[in-house]
Amino acid sequence: MGSKHTLYTMESKIKTVVPIYVSLVLIWALTPLAIVWSVAEIPKLWSLMLRFCLAAPVIALVLVVLKVRLPLTRTALHSYLAGSFSLVVSQTFTYLATGYLSSGMIALMFGFAPIVAGLIAYLLYRHRLSGIQWLGMAVAIVGLYTNTMADEAARLDTVGLVLMFSAIFTYAISIFWVKHINARIPPIAQASGSIFVSTLISFCFLPFIWAEMPQAMPGARSMMAIGYLVIASSVLGMFCYFNLMQKISATTLSLATVLTPMLAIGFGILLNDEPFKINIVIGTALVITGLLLYFYRDLTALRAKQ
Repeated sequence: MGSKHTLYTMESKIKTVVPIYVSLVLIWALTPLAIVWSVAEIPKLWSLMLRFCLAAPVIALVLVVLKVRLPLTRTALHSYLAGSFSLVVSQTFTYLATGYLSSGMIALMFGFAPIVAGLIAYLLYRHRLSGIQWLGMAVAIVGLYTNTMADEAARLDTVGLVLMFSAIFTYAISIFWVKHINARIPPIAQASGSIFVSTLISFCFLPFIWAEMPQAMPGARSMMAIGYLVIASSVLGMFCYFNLMQKISATTLSLATVLTPMLAIGFGILLNDEPFKINIVIGTALVITGLLLYFYRDLTALRAKQ
């Protein structure tokens, strides 16, 4: 009886988690392209600040409609600050990187997130990694390197690479930071609080970007991209993100940032006329192989429970 109840609970959890996970992957797959479009006619940090300034009232309205109270305890505020690092801090590096890298390259670089998350778990929490996990990491890194070879200009741009690695590292640290605080607050509260804190942090940019204030309304495509970043990436995406953070492991959550580049490449080809090269096919196959090796034990354990 107990085993049947456990199996039912597991199946129920999977049915709940999978749609949210898929939604997050799709949202994030379009986000790099939306970022590139949004900064085409607006200075980068102005676009980022505008994104959060528009997202804050939207999420506030959602809280009012759903009658959700935002916890303001010391622990909750700490958790919001930690969550903001995966938003405004990580995204600051990403927006700056758009001046050096293509949207496809940015998406591919975020594929390193599970590797970084796994290494952080190994170094800080003494989380043991098996030989097959180390092999999976190595294969995935080779795959990602092969993908970068598809764009020689991006590959050689050290500034862009450093900015993206900074974004990835900040994102990974934020995951562990939030989980370590363990504030036990609703996902929508965590997402909302992190967006509000991110909005406040973004105002710190003003003294440095005031001289670059936009003088005219951007075109339809830029406005559409900003709207997508506000509604989908900042609000819906963060709700999915923090919901999953409380239900699955940090490394499994980071897997979403490896799946998204594969779709992002397709979106870039279809919507932005980005070139398709054989390096991408080979690199993608290697990344998927590496991930299957890295998560082999988890997948085997899941099958055994079924």
